[in-house]
Amino acid sequence: MITTTGLTKVYQSRDREVTALDGVDLHVREGEVYGVIGQSGAGKSSLIRCVNLLERPTSGTVTVAGQDLTALAGRGRRAGKELREARSRIGMVFQHFNLLASRTVQDNVELPLEILGVAGRERSRKALGLLDLVGLADKAKSYPGQLSGGQKQRVGIARALAGDPKVLLSDEATSALDPETTRSILQLLRDLNQQLGLTVLLITHEMDVVKTVCDSAALMQRGRIVESGTVGELLATPGSELAHALFPVGGSASGPDRTVVDVTFHGEAAGRPVISQLSRTYNIDISILGAAMDTVGGKQIGRMRIELPGRFEENVVPIGFLREQGLQAEIVDGTDAPSARIPAPLTKEVAK
Repeated sequence: MITTTGLTKVYQSRDREVTALDGVDLHVREGEVYGVIGQSGAGKSSLIRCVNLLERPTSGTVTVAGQDLTALAGRGRRAGKELREARSRIGMVFQHFNLLASRTVQDNVELPLEILGVAGRERSRKALGLLDLVGLADKAKSYPGQLSGGQKQRVGIARALAGDPKVLLSDEATSALDPETTRSILQLLRDLNQQLGLTVLLITHEMDVVKTVCDSAALMQRGRIVESGTVGELLATPGSELAHALFPVGGSASGPDRTVVDVTFHGEAAGRPVISQLSRTYNIDISILGAAMDTVGGKQIGRMRIELPGRFEENVVPIGFLREQGLQAEIVDGTDAPSARIPAPLTKEVAK
């Protein structure tokens, strides 16, 4: 649904150039919620603004719903009209709401419909229906100054849906909200994704956002995507920075003759007592050094750091047992051998 290829954005000032995007390749599939995460300055906001061409890329292409938007930019009046029409099918939710204080809630939602030339009665009908969809039917005649932060963001989401978009872009939409309100807005985005078949691309610096609502994710650093995939793929990738950040575990070996293993649970294996089976099968004492479990997409997923008695060579068979159960077992640095010495069977991707 959304594809960027070799996307580059360079900002120029009098004395220097700043490369915000450096050859970004991104693919968001139709109907999924895709999160792009990274620290401030990583290029996240530049990326999302280039997706709807609020920012013109320096080079590269942006394709949305099969249409190359970059091919329409700056190529005459007809192409400009096509670009405006294409943009109207891409909704945008902003961090700071961007509501007009002098307009009522209903009038704010109607604004994009006014721009599109929709008649007054139809605008009113559509706006009231959207406010009902986001749970604010009773606030139609209120003004933004009378609303809470969460309510303002719901108005922003309703306004973004006014043009019946197939794609919804969210630029740090929850970063100004408290945790409880954040959860409600994320749940609303997920509900809209499912009810309307929306493809959602969201920018965030919060790992909990990715964990709560995203099917897939990408990590940005210094204008580049350094890691991407479905949550299931990321969890099954040894050394994944995103997997470690989503489900952080700690703890170190209690002695030199111990093997520390990070075990990732996903799919059907997350519901089975694999660690206790391992202990009984091989008659070994297992210490749990840390664990992080949560529900992602309705399925239990997590990571656990365990300590096995003995050096690596004594634990090749028990670690192989874990992998045979469909788990990712990764030897923690500082033990006697790399995980590459243990063959890893293919594991199933987390079902959506």
